[in-house]
Amino acid sequence: MAFSSSARNPVDLRNGSKNSFCPVGEIHVIVGPMFAGKTTALLRRVNLESNDGRNVVLIKSSKDARYAVDAVVTHDGTRFPCWSLPDLSSFKQRFGEDAYEKVDVIGIDEAQFFGDLYEFCCNAADFDGKIIVVAGLDGDYLRKSFGSVLDIIPLADTVTKLTARCELCNRRAFFTFRKTNETETELIGGADIYMPVCRQHYVNGQSVNESAKMVLESHKVSNELILESPLVDP
Repeated sequence: MAFSSSARNPVDLRNGSKNSFCPVGEIHVIVGPMFAGKTTALLRRVNLESNDGRNVVLIKSSKDARYAVDAVVTHDGTRFPCWSLPDLSSFKQRFGEDAYEKVDVIGIDEAQFFGDLYEFCCNAADFDGKIIVVAGLDGDYLRKSFGSVLDIIPLADTVTKLTARCELCNRRAFFTFRKTNETETELIGGADIYMPVCRQHYVNGQSVNESAKMVLESHKVSNELILESPLVDP
């Protein structure tokens, strides 16, 4: 497929001349908390690329089957067919070498679940000349790095940080708050488990959670002591 943009032409890094030495790719990263519209932004981008005549394929993690197995689906129901995979390294083989060569744009949704994200993006953009559009959580419910999403920031041409609306005050929400007591990092769910919150309500919510846990733990210890106390005959 021919491209009108010179940025898509191969460039020989040794002398700057255009030939078949090194194809030029791109990496664009979309991050933010849950309910910030990351998937919507991803679909908007790949649709624009498709409308421009580029061949597009979408990938999501097979761990996320909340709305559909074979489609990327936004929270409001918009969908786009996709490949659902446990890892990215198997994509080229499963998709087919010839088909892969014809692909111009690869979208990756829920990127935090792919452990081989860095290697895939690096190879696909640097050596295969693909445009990669990545959407994922930059932080987990503890506001710590989630998966390999932040690892690819140094590789990226652009990084877009989206925000949601705080569910409690309607201010800009930068963080994802978990409403349940589960502590595992990968707990897939929607509004039943998570909500977007501003900084104030994240901090306050965490304080409330910690206090509740301490009370519950205190009650648990008290009950155990009562059960373990020997019975004394009057």
